[in-house]
Amino acid sequence: MSPAPSIGVLATGTCLPERILTNDEVAEAAGVDPGWIVQRTGVLRRHVAEPDQAASDLAAEAVRKALAAAGLPASSLGLLVLATSTPDELGPSTACRVQALVGADRAVAFDVAAACSGWLFAARVAHDWLRSGTGERYAAVVGVEVYSRFVDPADRATAVLFADGAAATILGPVPGDGGFAQIRLGSDGTGAGDVLIPAGGSRLPASPQTLAARRHKVHMDGRAVRDFILRIFPEVLGDALDRNGLRLADVDLLVSHQPNPLLLRRAAVDAGLPEDRVVIVGHEVGNIGAASIPYALASADRDGRLRSGSRVLVTAFGAGLTWGSTVLTWTRAPHGTVPPPRTETPRTDNSRFEGAQL
Repeated sequence: MSPAPSIGVLATGTCLPERILTNDEVAEAAGVDPGWIVQRTGVLRRHVAEPDQAASDLAAEAVRKALAAAGLPASSLGLLVLATSTPDELGPSTACRVQALVGADRAVAFDVAAACSGWLFAARVAHDWLRSGTGERYAAVVGVEVYSRFVDPADRATAVLFADGAAATILGPVPGDGGFAQIRLGSDGTGAGDVLIPAGGSRLPASPQTLAARRHKVHMDGRAVRDFILRIFPEVLGDALDRNGLRLADVDLLVSHQPNPLLLRRAAVDAGLPEDRVVIVGHEVGNIGAASIPYALASADRDGRLRSGSRVLVTAFGAGLTWGSTVLTWTRAPHGTVPPPRTETPRTDNSRFEGAQL
């Protein structure tokens, strides 16, 4: 019996809505100054879906682009796992909507709900599925959020951060020691109330009372979430290094969830990781939840920061509370193409970071 193949990321694809919401627009509704948003979060802008765009529309476009980059037809997918906190509807799974939109008629499709850690949770499912001997070779793992439907524009703790977008990865067999090392995940349900959408489920079904109380919007204890991230980040980073016998000097890039660019940069620098090895994208897209990690991977690939053999430390953390980490050794897709580099976006200065509220 042949050994199970190594599984890695063969290609990526992204989809951001065309409409851009500026800090000036957000600040006016939230009752803050535009400069306050930059100083406290580092976010410069965010993308917002059109009224007729749902999570499945953004996710399907990201999957199409990832398949094209990998040189694969949709019919090659045996699995499609979608991570989101903002599905099209409570049921069916948004993954089934995406399966139909892209024509992946052979794929088993389902959702994973792990908030901002969702892509890594979904990648673990797909990784183990492809190694399990089912005969399937390729899986699409996509993260997507349409937070704009669930953000209260007057709530400065959430309105300045959360945004819309999707990013997909095609997972498949890679040669040698490439691909994912062990993906370690964790959860702590005692913190489930720190960030959530309280109403709309079975505990608080939609009613005139829940609508009036704005319980269908994102509610977040920014200080609690910030403290959780600053605590869990060095733990998951250290755990991934220890499990793989690595030092920080052995890591080429850190790709992480992007709660806000200043907080991520602070956590990385505190952990001893040089800033030039941290992929920062939150300044240009805001917090796009489950799409943050695959979007950051796609950004690094597009900018030429990933080469075959690059060792990428991936860390995730999100509501639930949830977290995880892995080391991904990058291997180029056999038939993939590399998109041209994009124009560099100005980086934000974190020297004025003053305990940003998430």
